[in-house]
Amino acid sequence: MKLSIVVPCYNEEEVLLETIPKLTHLLTDLIDKQKISADSNVYFVDDGSTDSTWNLIVDAARKETSVRGVKLSRNQGHQAALSAGLFTADGDVVVSMDADLQDEVAVTEEMVDAASQGFEIVYGVRKRRQTDSFLKRFTAEGYYHLLGWLGVDVVFNHADSRLLSRRSVEALKRYREVNLFLRGIIPLLGFRTAHVYYDRHERAAGVSKYPMSKMVAFALDGVTSFSAFPLRLITILGLIVFAGSMGLGLWVLFTRLYGSYVPGWASTVIPIYSLGGIQLLSIGVIGEYLAKIHTEVKARPRYHIEKTV
Repeated sequence: MKLSIVVPCYNEEEVLLETIPKLTHLLTDLIDKQKISADSNVYFVDDGSTDSTWNLIVDAARKETSVRGVKLSRNQGHQAALSAGLFTADGDVVVSMDADLQDEVAVTEEMVDAASQGFEIVYGVRKRRQTDSFLKRFTAEGYYHLLGWLGVDVVFNHADSRLLSRRSVEALKRYREVNLFLRGIIPLLGFRTAHVYYDRHERAAGVSKYPMSKMVAFALDGVTSFSAFPLRLITILGLIVFAGSMGLGLWVLFTRLYGSYVPGWASTVIPIYSLGGIQLLSIGVIGEYLAKIHTEVKARPRYHIEKTV
């Protein structure tokens, strides 16, 4: 089979000097083992980098016949850059991984072996999170549990290290949403799947280009793009507040008839605080979904490819 490896890159000049030779060596090794065809390749997708990332990709393409480069016209985000690579790559199977070498490169061979056995989607899953801080481990695993509780079909501790068959890639092209959350979309394809497990390494060089703000935005995309439960939660909260208000009303009536009280205090302050908080929360949730509808209805392109090499 012909293998294509897709690697999104954003300001990764420090790590590409290690990533490029490691991936080209991987291709050579798999070709020598006769597991992939000799025309297999690796696609580096420059997501609007402002450093010398693209120049390094161009230099590598001139030296290595297996290296391809795709340059986006501006920074569109990791998921858009990843999809650009997936839809441009010409392999029978396509493996995606990050440029920072944290995902185990050697596990690609296991993915190829699984594809040879007829699996069309192969997920790379982390065995453990020992390299993460306690806060990141707690929030990340809690988020996977939250998605499962909301009814979103995701693979626990799987990020974007996966293999897709050509049929899976073609099926993925039919999903047109602008707010991409591939971890939720891929399981919807429904093709035969397998899992391979690996230990995640420290970054080989450089720093993460995914700050907390982007992580939070990405997490919200995962929830709002695949679950309507937060909207239903507003109805549930409304019922709870209604029941509480009825109870409060009965309590105020009881104290008025049989006890001593400060006139007007409970019946005024408690409803104001409770209803005000619920209303603001509800407006925020509805606004988040309206924002998603706004971007989806416009149906703007996810990315523009400026050049290829």
